Amino acid sequence: MQPLSAFSAAARRAVRGVLCDIDDTLSTDGHLTAAAYDALERLRAAGLSVVPITGRPAGWCDHIARMWPVDAVVGENGAFWFRYDHARRRMQRQFVDTPDVRLEHRTALAAIAAEIIAAVPGAAVAADQQYRETDLAIDFCEDVPRLADTAVQHIVALMQRRGLTAKVSSIHVNGWFGNYDKLTMTRRLYAECFGIDLDAARDHYVFAGDSPNDAPMFGYFPHAVGVANVRQFVGQLAHDPAYVTVAATGAGFVELANALLEERQNK
Repeated sequence: MQPLSAFSAAARRAVRGVLCDIDDTLSTDGHLTAAAYDALERLRAAGLSVVPITGRPAGWCDHIARMWPVDAVVGENGAFWFRYDHARRRMQRQFVDTPDVRLEHRTALAAIAAEIIAAVPGAAVAADQQYRETDLAIDFCEDVPRLADTAVQHIVALMQRRGLTAKVSSIHVNGWFGNYDKLTMTRRLYAECFGIDLDAARDHYVFAGDSPNDAPMFGYFPHAVGVANVRQFVGQLAHDPAYVTVAATGAGFVELANALLEERQNK
């Protein structure tokens, strides 16, 4: 991982949009700071598209798509995209699975959650689980005392044993039925909403993240950026980001936004 300063001025000037994880990338200690939210607004005001790519639930993503300064949102680690059409006052939603399949999966996930909580002392079903459509989130540090890495890996193994795809974020272990991830739905979003083939245009987009569930995005985007706290996962990432900020969490995102906006002013 190179320092953000290695991200060339020419490449920064060519950026058309910013995609970002939320927890511990945009947020800081569980809070969305005024500076981080302002960075989103400044990026959009400068003509850049802004799309959060998150593991957070459908209920949160409905709010984010409606009320944040963003163009769309990908949620539950790639289970869907939401986009709010302000002119028509209509929410657009696209899921990987049909409503019937989602209902069937939620029943199975509830049983798996009970097994995990019984098997891993200190683990809890995430507080936002009731707002989820497609996945199971097990809390290992958000609202519970941080579990040891061995406990986190035990949760992953239990999910995988029951046929789930399991990914570790900075706060939860998320599990779901299917092979999708953040990247597959991001590519679909850009094709369906914006008519953009990301395979051809990926040099013009930046992704910012911080944890193992961001690894597909880190590997895909040549100009992927990790906020400084990504360093705690060194050796656990399938793909590293190209660059890393000096500052951690939301301050790192502000650092990235400032670096991009400074070059746009120099065009």
